[in-house]
Amino acid sequence: MPAMHIVVLGCGVSGLSCGIRLLEAGHTVEIWARELPPNTTSDVAAAVWSPYKAWPQDRVTTWAGRTLEVLCALAERPEAGIQVVRGVELFTQEPPEPWWASCVPTYRRATAEELPPGYSHGYSFEAPIIEMPRYLPFLMGRFRELGGRILQREVHSLEEAWREAEVVVNCTGLGARSLVGDDSLYPIRGEVLRVAPPPVRRFLFDDTEEHGVIAYVIPRSADCILGGTAVEGNTSLVPEPANAAAILARCRRLVPPEVHMQVLEHRVGLRPGRPTVRLELERVAGRRVVHNYGHGGAGVTLSWGCAEEVVTWVASAPPSAAPA
Repeated sequence: MPAMHIVVLGCGVSGLSCGIRLLEAGHTVEIWARELPPNTTSDVAAAVWSPYKAWPQDRVTTWAGRTLEVLCALAERPEAGIQVVRGVELFTQEPPEPWWASCVPTYRRATAEELPPGYSHGYSFEAPIIEMPRYLPFLMGRFRELGGRILQREVHSLEEAWREAEVVVNCTGLGARSLVGDDSLYPIRGEVLRVAPPPVRRFLFDDTEEHGVIAYVIPRSADCILGGTAVEGNTSLVPEPANAAAILARCRRLVPPEVHMQVLEHRVGLRPGRPTVRLELERVAGRRVVHNYGHGGAGVTLSWGCAEEVVTWVASAPPSAAPA
């Protein structure tokens, strides 16, 4: 396809993944973003492969399956900060087969030996754990190696980007609510704790959500992420000490009782919730924008699958008049 000049809006995991794939396809690409790592929503992510709070299921399964393949391949590169770990999603009653099982080759039912006290059933599978303080700089380095340019620049309208680019890729997450007037977006507030040392060597999820609280333990190479909360509509980025105490109490049920954990950090992020992920080409007065946002709690999990579809959408759009 003909090479184009493209501006990607947003420098989280979605924007960086799209930028890399577009450069690999032969385009020239700039990323514009108000916030850069380590100050993006992606920096707060746990992050482990899990198609959490993202719809529709059929498209999410496709994107998540492709991303799983790419992340597992990247785990062979130590500088990427990814390790593939077997873990368990836990239940107190027998659950149905997970809708995402078809894209996870290592999925099976958990054995009794894999279940912490108080749990009777579980899903066991291998998944990448992504250390965002290492992974995002890795992606930025790859983007720049390919010739991409990153600008810290706040954008108030798509027109600002169209003045300099043939196509805009909108990876602004919750920012799309004001940028393109998408009122279907809503924040899903998440709080996490970073603790040390890692109390276990496997990830553990208890996704039984009650009043916006869940429990998960995500071990990393030198620390561990404990979570969390999933409160819809709350936009506060101020950590709440009572929530930290509650997270610790819930997660202690998942780890051996003798384990001591030191809290190193308490962080808050706003997941971009939406009834469905928006991944589509839109034309506005002859201009073109590919939207890629609304990934809920699965931004990392869907990143590469969505990025590759973005490249397909860009290729499908015939060139328009040169920008004014």
